[in-house]
Amino acid sequence: MTIEATGAPAAAPAEGSKLETRGVLILVVAIFFLFGGITNLNDVLIPKLKGLFSLNYAQAMLVQFAFFTSYAIFSIPAGIVMKKLGYFRGIVLGFGIMAVSCLLFLPAAYSGLFGSFLAALFMLGGGITLLQVAVNPLILSLGSPETAHSRLTFAQFFNSVGVFLMVRFGAEIILGETAETDGSTLTGEALKAYRVAETTVIGHSYIGLAIVLALIAVMFWFARNFIERQKVEEVKMTGSFALLRSNARLRFGVVCIFLYVGAEVAIASIMVNYLGDDRTLALDPRSAGIMLSYYWLGALIGRLMGGFLLRLTRPGLLLALFAAAAIVLNIVSAVSTGELSAYSLVAVGLANSIMFPTIFSLATEGLDEEAPQASGLLCTAIVGGAIIPLLTGVVADAGGLAVALVVPMGCYAVIAWYGLYAARK
Repeated sequence: MTIEATGAPAAAPAEGSKLETRGVLILVVAIFFLFGGITNLNDVLIPKLKGLFSLNYAQAMLVQFAFFTSYAIFSIPAGIVMKKLGYFRGIVLGFGIMAVSCLLFLPAAYSGLFGSFLAALFMLGGGITLLQVAVNPLILSLGSPETAHSRLTFAQFFNSVGVFLMVRFGAEIILGETAETDGSTLTGEALKAYRVAETTVIGHSYIGLAIVLALIAVMFWFARNFIERQKVEEVKMTGSFALLRSNARLRFGVVCIFLYVGAEVAIASIMVNYLGDDRTLALDPRSAGIMLSYYWLGALIGRLMGGFLLRLTRPGLLLALFAAAAIVLNIVSAVSTGELSAYSLVAVGLANSIMFPTIFSLATEGLDEEAPQASGLLCTAIVGGAIIPLLTGVVADAGGLAVALVVPMGCYAVIAWYGLYAARK
């Protein structure tokens, strides 16, 4: 919705509306910052919980499975809820679910049970899904249609900033202190007490996030009059699967979103353990976690470069080149040792940078009235972040972390194929 003056008497209210719009835009950008950060804290949680609960890699990847499964389950219901409640009530509900989910990490820590953390993560993912369904169209409505894409790109940039900063400092807090006691030597109540003591820092960290979420929810309360004026588009599922069957380009794009999110999350999920292996750098968890943040920093830098590069060449061709670069970097990391192995895997973050938006735009290119249905199908494919990491964990348990890189390599190979397919079409 565009809010502007239509005559002299309306000039003052329009200026006030513009100020109000900017205020809401700042709050929405803050949500994007939190989205990225909270989602990718899972990368830091995995090595922490893996060590404490003596999990194999497949079991540790249940962290991502619990979180990303919520995207597939809650995306469509969230759209329906948003239509019934409106943006304001929907956003407040999303904040409420996220805040309660963060609070659940404290009893999960005191329970000493891995399953309690999975339940909290699943609920947290549901809250984030509801908020994403709300704020993506909301940010598009905060101004003229001509500048909608620049506003969304601006918000996505802060999403990447949130990922980098929260992973960076999350590694300091959650992985920063290592216990002097070897948990593998404990049993019974002593083992439970050890786990409770070591996971308390996780609970306290998420309590801090709950407070931040509550504060932003209060800020949205003061902006409620403006937000309630924004019209929520009706969620239309009719024709979605018919569109998927009839549109090969969209169908291929849905598969690639599934594979891309899965590959990106899988690499980030094993990164701390990979860098801590004697074959690479033998880093302590804190140092490896800090280095993991540079993987996400590469994605941030690449997105800044990508906007320029996409003006110089065809998007499909650029997508194929970046996917090929990701394959080469994975191969180099898998067959080498030491710093070369470590840094080449971290550099995959740079290769990942343009993939999601480019796949998304290629898959929806040429769609007008059917674009909302296509967008919903593509967003549902984010569930790849649940499946691909789990498969990577299974391969890692069978053959080691270097061998497990074959899973994301396969994902990138399909994405490169899609890029060439789109370039030809």
